[in-house]
Amino acid sequence: MQKQPLRCGKARRFHLPWTAAITLIAMAVAPSAHASLFSGETLDAVANGAAWVVLFIAPLAAIGIFLIIHILPEKIAEKKQHPQLDAIKTLCLLSLVFGGMLWPLAWLWAYTKPVVHKLAYGTDKVPVHGSDDALHPLEDAKADVSKES
Repeated sequence: MQKQPLRCGKARRFHLPWTAAITLIAMAVAPSAHASLFSGETLDAVANGAAWVVLFIAPLAAIGIFLIIHILPEKIAEKKQHPQLDAIKTLCLLSLVFGGMLWPLAWLWAYTKPVVHKLAYGTDKVPVHGSDDALHPLEDAKADVSKES
């Protein structure tokens, strides 16, 4: 089998004079660039305002949003009357300590149906606790003292 010789055709070259001319025309037509819309004292005031926002306001807003997002599973479990609400609250607090790693588990747990709880107690919901259901240790102690005397 005979090998065909490689063809050495002429490669298309860019024409340097045309390229240079087009580049010069584009540079002449293009507007000059400015670093900012503001100048002088206005530029200083805008830069100071941006620095305050970046250094103080944005981190506080980020921390607030982070905390609000982390109590969402707790609110969902409370709304659904989940019987393991206290455990979900604890998992939300632990998630804050561990940088949000446990938050998806708390979210899933808040949305799950407590099947085993229903088998054990006959219901999968716990009645909402009113303000009367809260513990009042000082009032309970006073009531115990008054009963004894």
